Amino acid sequence: MLRSAKELWLAGLTCLVLIGTYLLVVRVTQQIPAAGEFYGHSIGVLGFVLMLLTETLYSLRKRSRLARWGRMAGWLQFHIYTGIVGPFMVLLHSSWKLNGLAGVTLALTGVIVFSGFIGRYIYTRIPRTADGLEDAGLIGQMQAGALANARRLMALWHTIHIPIGMALFTAAFIHIAAALYYTTYMR
Repeated sequence: MLRSAKELWLAGLTCLVLIGTYLLVVRVTQQIPAAGEFYGHSIGVLGFVLMLLTETLYSLRKRSRLARWGRMAGWLQFHIYTGIVGPFMVLLHSSWKLNGLAGVTLALTGVIVFSGFIGRYIYTRIPRTADGLEDAGLIGQMQAGALANARRLMALWHTIHIPIGMALFTAAFIHIAAALYYTTYMR
């Protein structure tokens, strides 16, 4: 049951540590870390891996009949945590340059993160049992319409969030392929 904000606090704390590390690198090198240099590249790769984990592991657990490890609430918290920290690391990787395909990818990342916060808000408004299952019995007769509206809103949110996520990963893979091509073959 996702009612606490533990994953948000942990993600915020992790982002603060990342900011501290980033500022330390800036202070030592006296410049903003370039995306293609060791620190910028490393933080970008790690952030993208977290974003991949965000999408694949949670989706596998949610949709696969064979993957029944762990509670869904825990996987959703993992999804939210990595869905905040990974994109933040990619933002730091950008070196604050928002042009070309990398800029489009970063903009899609921002949209998907914002959409994720909206989805989390909607999700927490649906009454659930301790196992995380929706439970209409937890509400009164007057609130049944609100529950139906929340379910419709959640379904609408999914129809927007998932295609944007697919566009994001398509753009990200093209960006990675282009970066590898230009850094490998153009030198």
